[in-house]
Amino acid sequence: MTDRRSFLKHLGVGALSVSVFPAFATSTFSAATHTNKKLFFNISLAEWSLHKTLFGGKLDNLDFPETAAKKFGIYAVEYVNQFFKDKAKDKKYLADLNQRATDNGVKNVLIMIDGEGPLGSTNEKERKEAVENHYKWVEAAKFLGCHAIRVNAAGEGTPEEVKAAAIDGLGRLSEFAASYGISVIVENHGGISSHGDWLSAVLRGVGRKNCGSLPDFGNFYEYDRYQGVKDLMPLAKGVSAKSNVFDENGNESNIDYRKMLQIVKDAGYTGYIGIEYEGEQLSEEEGILATKRLLERVGAEIS
Repeated sequence: MTDRRSFLKHLGVGALSVSVFPAFATSTFSAATHTNKKLFFNISLAEWSLHKTLFGGKLDNLDFPETAAKKFGIYAVEYVNQFFKDKAKDKKYLADLNQRATDNGVKNVLIMIDGEGPLGSTNEKERKEAVENHYKWVEAAKFLGCHAIRVNAAGEGTPEEVKAAAIDGLGRLSEFAASYGISVIVENHGGISSHGDWLSAVLRGVGRKNCGSLPDFGNFYEYDRYQGVKDLMPLAKGVSAKSNVFDENGNESNIDYRKMLQIVKDAGYTGYIGIEYEGEQLSEEEGILATKRLLERVGAEIS
């Protein structure tokens, strides 16, 4: 426990779980991270950062906006459809969710979509079904005031085969989404999509203004992560700040945030950067706050 307290002290997080004192968590941690220098980006919270809490039944999707605001001092959120999978067409539910966000001064940024089929399937029927499965989430995003849905460019086949299929699937979905003023943004999310050069070529092949990228700092495996973000930033309509492990100075141990944020800044990006903590070392609450502090500190230094 002594080592953990010392470690958390370095992070500026504190040894107690945030859930113990939600009423003043925001003011406590905001004061510690406050800077008078305006960041070149805005911070949002990806709901996946709390996936253990949500799957464990300790938090409901409807309470996510309030949690973001009151526990973490974050006033923009990125939903994950897994946590309200059967509610895409439920206008009463969506109205309630929207009202809760409004009541807490929270901006609904986007919805991350999984489990609706491979948009890069080389089987035309399967690809068409996947495109149509996403329609309801485009409509839900519009209802909630989001600017985008995040999708995946998955498919089976050679890189060139999946590329051609993904261009078609994303193109069809983007055409539908354009009529709602919604962007379709693709994350490097495993497989060939985690190759920045491949994914950027797909998006350029789609060639639609409302189809872009969501570079995730962490989802590059055999591909260089910094090159991957460079590849995708010219097309970025969102950015995901993945974090897993922190050192005693509060830096992400495997990702150079200064280097990443400089790449983001050099691309002229000024939108939202979403916190997505996936680590085991800290609790979800502590990990979110550690990532927020890191973004604020490094962001202020290079802004």
